Amino acid sequence: MAIVNGLSVDVEDWFQVGAFENVLARGDWDHLPMRVERNCDAVLDLFAQAGVTGTFFTLGWIAERAPTLMRRIAEAGHEMASHGWAHERVFRLGRKAFREDLARSRKVLEDVSGAAVRGYRAPSFSIDARTPWAYEVLAEAGYAYSSSVAPVVHDHYGWREAPRFAFYPLAGSDLLEIPVTTAEVGARRLAAGGGGFFRVLPYAFTRWAIRQVNAEGRPAVFYFHPWEIDPDQPRVEGAPLRSRVRHYTNLRRMAGKLQRLTAEFRWGRMDVLADAERRRAVRPAA
Repeated sequence: MAIVNGLSVDVEDWFQVGAFENVLARGDWDHLPMRVERNCDAVLDLFAQAGVTGTFFTLGWIAERAPTLMRRIAEAGHEMASHGWAHERVFRLGRKAFREDLARSRKVLEDVSGAAVRGYRAPSFSIDARTPWAYEVLAEAGYAYSSSVAPVVHDHYGWREAPRFAFYPLAGSDLLEIPVTTAEVGARRLAAGGGGFFRVLPYAFTRWAIRQVNAEGRPAVFYFHPWEIDPDQPRVEGAPLRSRVRHYTNLRRMAGKLQRLTAEFRWGRMDVLADAERRRAVRPAA
C-alpha cells in the first residue's frame, strides 16, 4: 500500500510572510486587506475534491480575526495546529516570549475552532541550532509534535545538521520533531517539501523527491501557504527583488499543481503521521 504523506498549510496572509517583514510593519497589518479567508476556502474546496485531509498550522492573529474559518477547517476533518501568534521567528523571541506566544496562540485557536492543538510549526522554520531551548518550552507546554525544522542550507532558514526524518529532540521526552522533506543527490541535500520550491521548480522535481523519500520507506512532509494560490493579491512596493521574485513567481499555476499532487500521492494529517513515525524516530544519544 502507498505511504500516506503529511499535507500541511501554513495559514498566514500575503502581508505576513518573512520575505516582506522589513517592508510591511506588524503595526500596519490591520490596515491591509485580508485575503486569507477566501484563499483558505479555495484550499478547503481543493482538498474536498481530492478527498484528502491535512493540517492547518495557523497564526493566532488570523484565528482571532477569522473564527468562523477556523471552525470550517476543523469541521471539514482537518487538524488545527499552531504557527505562533504573529509570525515572529523563534530565535528573535527568547524563552519567555516564546512561552507566551505559544500560550496566546493556542488559546485562541482552541477557543474558536473547538479542537485541541497538539502540533506546532515555527514561522520560517526558525527552530535551529540557535534555539535548542525551544523544544524544552514546547514539551513543557504539552505539545505532541513540532514540524519546525528545514534540514538544509538556505539564506532564509535551515539547520543542515538536523536529521532528515522524525526525531526526538529531548532526552526523556516524547515531543517529536518532523522536519519538512528534503531529497538527496549524492552528498547534496535539496529542499523538496513545498512552498516556493514547489511553485517555482517543475512539478517533476517534487514528484521525484517524494518518490525518493517514499522509496526509503518514509512519508514526505509537504507545505504551502494560502496566498500561493492567489495571483490577484496586492503587490508589495519596495521589497527586495529576490523577495518579489520568490513570492510572485507562478502563482497562477499553483492550484493546478496542487490538484495534480493531491491526486498522485496519498495524503493525511500531520498528527496521524506523527503517531505513525514515533516507533522509528531517532532518539538523542545518552
